Amino acid sequence: MWFKNCLFYRLSPAISWDENQLQQQLAEQAFSPCGKREPSQYGWVAPLNGAEQLSFWGGACFMLCARKEEKILPTAVVKEKLAERVALIEEREQRKVYRKEQQNLKEEIVHDCLPQAFTRSSHTYAYVDTKNHWLCVDASSHAKAENLIKLLRDSLGSLPLQLPQVADSPALVMSQWLRGEGLPDDIVLGQECELREAGEAGSIIRCKNQDLLSDEIEQHLLAGKQVVKLALNWQDSLQLVLADDLSLKRLKFSEQLLSEAEEASGGDNQARFDADFALLHHQFARLLPQLLDWFGGAKDEPV
Repeated sequence: MWFKNCLFYRLSPAISWDENQLQQQLAEQAFSPCGKREPSQYGWVAPLNGAEQLSFWGGACFMLCARKEEKILPTAVVKEKLAERVALIEEREQRKVYRKEQQNLKEEIVHDCLPQAFTRSSHTYAYVDTKNHWLCVDASSHAKAENLIKLLRDSLGSLPLQLPQVADSPALVMSQWLRGEGLPDDIVLGQECELREAGEAGSIIRCKNQDLLSDEIEQHLLAGKQVVKLALNWQDSLQLVLADDLSLKRLKFSEQLLSEAEEASGGDNQARFDADFALLHHQFARLLPQLLDWFGGAKDEPV
């Protein structure tokens, strides 16, 4: 349940959260498996395995989990069947099968093969901090996060939110950090970064296992490149890669935190989930305001 990535959004303080009402709203979009000819399904499942509640509450925060199930049809199989049908029609009717007809044939093949297709499932976790008005999604891409956001919006009827806006350019500020300027006291530079030149055709430099304060990195900065991804260690409790869109990637929580959760659980599954969740949202409740401050603070814009 510990997040591997985090995309966070500012929620409107006007949203009212009621646990019983939320359960009813989520139930209307609960997950159900794919039917024989359905290519995919997406809906809510219980965050805690084996539980019935579609939201797991811990204090002023609650966890959600969306499950996606999709049928797998190997592209090579579809291509092979399509080629067979096209060849049969061309031989039987002595005519050329053009692109539009081939597309229709392909759709028919997919429709016919769906009942025999294997399925695969994936889960996306997210939590809402009703006190600090955050939605945090464990997703590596905004497209994946948007799928969960749409499902939550459909469940609630509306969901006013926005990506956080900061006063200063994260790429500019992170570049200054690599020049030795203004690095916050609570973070330590890692050994990985991505530097990018301005413009769509600008060059990209990716560094790993590199001293980021070296002359080599400085030369790239002097040439006009800026930092768009940077590995950081925050307060010895969390390692992460911070991107210039404020997304957090490759999160790695400290062994001390993980041990605290294990000790608090006493070996019980629900207690462990509760302890993990409590420590997770407590860390983010501390980190996110600090992160915004690193870049001049949040812009005061209504959600």
